[in-house]
Amino acid sequence: MADICSLRDAVAAHVHDGDTVTLEGFTHLIPHGAGHELIRQKLRGLTLIRMTPDLVFDQLIGMGCAAKVIFAWGGNPGVGSLHRLRDAIENHWPHPLDIEEHSHAGMANAFVAGASNLPFAVLRGYKATDLRKFNDRIRTITCPFTGEELAAVAAIRPDVGIIHAQRADRRGNVLVHGIVGLQKEAVLSAQRSIVTVEEIVEELDPPANSCVLPHWVVDAVAVVPGGAHPSYALGYYERDNPFYIAWDAIAKEREVFTQWMERHVLGTKDFSEFRASIAGARAGEAGP
Repeated sequence: MADICSLRDAVAAHVHDGDTVTLEGFTHLIPHGAGHELIRQKLRGLTLIRMTPDLVFDQLIGMGCAAKVIFAWGGNPGVGSLHRLRDAIENHWPHPLDIEEHSHAGMANAFVAGASNLPFAVLRGYKATDLRKFNDRIRTITCPFTGEELAAVAAIRPDVGIIHAQRADRRGNVLVHGIVGLQKEAVLSAQRSIVTVEEIVEELDPPANSCVLPHWVVDAVAVVPGGAHPSYALGYYERDNPFYIAWDAIAKEREVFTQWMERHVLGTKDFSEFRASIAGARAGEAGP
């Protein structure tokens, strides 16, 4: 049975420095609350995986948690660039960031392969791209039946899979409905998994077109109301579009970003030691 505990305890038990961590949720149910807890626990050297890095990855990168990002598309949806992602790649602030870029189809298939306990996925994608020149996780194979040249992409098998969902019951069975994305695969492909939920209920009562993750594939469940904000949770709250727009100005300058994170995520204005650890990591480096 999944352990129902606080988010703080779930992260402390299952996420460690240097881990490979995926935080999935496509437009919907993005686990921002869990991402904030990774920041509060000062995790370092993480390889972060997400098909579409958006605000939650911008925050994790800017606060020094990430050593590498595996992704298919990165940006602030409908607004523009992720400034902390760009600053890390272009200026190595707060420290250098490695990237591994895929197509959406390639990552989706790699997650499915990991969830199916297969070493790689096969698809017809990547033919019109030069990603294979820069990503050694993408190879070319020949179909043994037709002779067709196909792309093979290595399975994604993270140490930790983190998602947000609407509800869980007291045994730890989890209900996700609405746009599911790759949340099921993120849990099934991972060695350990954490699910944040809006609430714990006695009966899940799944609606049509929903997904139930059984308790034996989930390690920890934490109740985090609003844990997907500023993305949305179907049946609970809408997407906070003004916040996505506001984030562009918040994240653009290092000082403004750091102050905002200290106030709203770390919950303190007196966090000088932690701030020095990220701002001073590249001491003497030129500004943006």
